[in-house]
Amino acid sequence: MMGWQALFYKEVLRFWKVGFQTVAAPVMTAVLYLLIFGHVLEGSVKVYDQISYTAFLVPGLVMMSVLQNAFANSSSSLIQSKIMGNMVFLLLTPLSHWSWFFAYVGSSMVRGLVVGSGVFLVTVWFAHISFVAPLWILVFAVLGAALMGTLGLIAGLWAEKFDQLAAFQNFFIMPLTFLSGVFYSIHSLGPFWQGVSHFNPFFYMIDGFRYGFFGVSDVSPWLSLGVVSLFLAVVGAVGIHLLRTGYKIRS
Repeated sequence: MMGWQALFYKEVLRFWKVGFQTVAAPVMTAVLYLLIFGHVLEGSVKVYDQISYTAFLVPGLVMMSVLQNAFANSSSSLIQSKIMGNMVFLLLTPLSHWSWFFAYVGSSMVRGLVVGSGVFLVTVWFAHISFVAPLWILVFAVLGAALMGTLGLIAGLWAEKFDQLAAFQNFFIMPLTFLSGVFYSIHSLGPFWQGVSHFNPFFYMIDGFRYGFFGVSDVSPWLSLGVVSLFLAVVGAVGIHLLRTGYKIRS
C-alpha cells in the first residue's frame, strides 16, 4: 500500500468503527429537521413554482449533512491525535504533506458523501424529488465535501484543544451553514440580507447542489461553480502550506 492510501484507509476505518455515532446520528438529525420544518411550514412557505417546501428542504438537508460531516471528520481526527499524543507516530513516517492532505481530505469526503447519501435515502420518501441535472449534483457534492474536509484540516491543525475546535465550529461553520439557504430561498429576504448572503460561500454550494434536482436556483450554477472552485483552491493552498511547514504538529 502507498503511504497515503494506508493513512486514508486508517481514517476511513476510524469513523466507520463508530458508524452509529458518525453516520446514523447525523441522518437521524436531518430527518428530524425535515419532519419538524416540513410539517410546520409546508402549507405556508412557497419557494419555487410547482415545488413543495418539503421537496425544497431535502437537497438542502442532504448538502448540509455532507458539509458538516466532512468538516467534522478531519478536524476531530487531528485534534484527537494531537491531544492523545499519537500524532508522533505519523510524524515518524516518511509521508509527505501531500499524502497527509489526500488522506485526511479524502476520508472526510467519504464520510460526508456517505452521510449525505444516507440522509437522501431516508428523506426522499417524504417528497417527490426529480433529477434535472445529475452531473451538477455530483459536482457540488464532491467539491463541497472536499472544501469542508480541507477547512476541517485547517481547523484541526490550528486548534490545540477541543474548546478551540468547538468555537471554530459553533461560531463559523454552523452560522454559515444555517444562513446559506438550507431552509429558505434568499429571494425571500430583504435586499440587504440578500446581498450579505452572496458573500457566504456555503450558499453557493447548497444553491448549486439544489439546482441539480430542480433546474432552478437563486443564482446561476456556473457562478456557484466558480465561487466554490475558487474557495476550494484558496483553502486547499492554505491547508497544504500548513502541512508542509508542520504548523502546530512538529513542535
